[in-house]
Amino acid sequence: MKGVLLVNLGSPDSPTAKDVKPYLDEFLMDKYVIDVPFLVRALVVRGIILTFRKRQESSAEAYEKIWWEEGSPLIVLSKRLQDKVAPLSDVPVSLAMRYGSLSIEEGLQKLSDKGVTDVLLFPLYPQYAMASTLTILVKAEEIRKKKFPHMRFTDVPAFYNKPDYIKALANSIKKGLEGFEYDHLLFSYHGIPERHIRKTDVTKSHCKINGTCCVTESAAHQFCYRHQCYETTRLVVEQLGIPKDKYSQTFQSRLSGDKWLDPYTDVEVNAMPAKGIKKLAVVTPAFVSDCLETLEEIAMRAKEDFEENGGTDFHAVPCLNDGDEWAGVMANWINQWANAEIPVA
Repeated sequence: MKGVLLVNLGSPDSPTAKDVKPYLDEFLMDKYVIDVPFLVRALVVRGIILTFRKRQESSAEAYEKIWWEEGSPLIVLSKRLQDKVAPLSDVPVSLAMRYGSLSIEEGLQKLSDKGVTDVLLFPLYPQYAMASTLTILVKAEEIRKKKFPHMRFTDVPAFYNKPDYIKALANSIKKGLEGFEYDHLLFSYHGIPERHIRKTDVTKSHCKINGTCCVTESAAHQFCYRHQCYETTRLVVEQLGIPKDKYSQTFQSRLSGDKWLDPYTDVEVNAMPAKGIKKLAVVTPAFVSDCLETLEEIAMRAKEDFEENGGTDFHAVPCLNDGDEWAGVMANWINQWANAEIPVA
């Protein structure tokens, strides 16, 4: 019997320092997130980041700003998406998170209890990255070997350029922009260290992280987060007919001490008012569901910074979330796989 496991990032159980600390420990101690030797990672995470109470309280405050009455927005929106996809699918659909509650093991157990032995792993990330897609696939395989050896996995590859995804994303952005006359549209993607790009380069030579490698055909693009982000942007603006001088792309959420993908969202946003951009709209296509990075970092902090620097109007466009068209696209991919019509996505 076939079944599907949707997997998203995860969230603390509550916006308190008590619950944020173990969540951050699990997240930041992941070797695919901070990819340094274990002892170094433990020193940085457990010896520095999580040692200071103020850091935990600061993170908790950020979560508290965006917390909904029903709970974590990411969790709530993911469940809503599951609830829309499941009735449209020909097989059982379960939900899990890479970190925190609703673990991958719990999600697989629910499928196993229904008799599922053939599982479609569906990471809810359009673009491939070590710190998102890869860590989900590796963790799921570890759990399968230990707990569910009778199961067989198929995974949904990065869908950053799939026509039906691009159409759904473009339509969602168009709807989100209704009534807002922007001077500029910014595509802000989650940032990752440049070394992650080189580590996932299957050719071991193509990715130079310059102005040419991402637009030069290569097998490296299958796992190149940077290329996939730029391709998503290109396809969306092409579909929406946005002029080249009306949009740009940046990367957010960087950490100090490493060279991360640039240009940086905060730097670019702060400089825009001086360039005559007074009305700014921001979309965040690295995320399927709105979360801390979109609701607090962009919709709150970036908005405040933009206005402090002279901007007059700032609009954060919602993610796909549980949009009907997106849920239909997902269900269609699932059913194609379930009925062995064509390869998934």
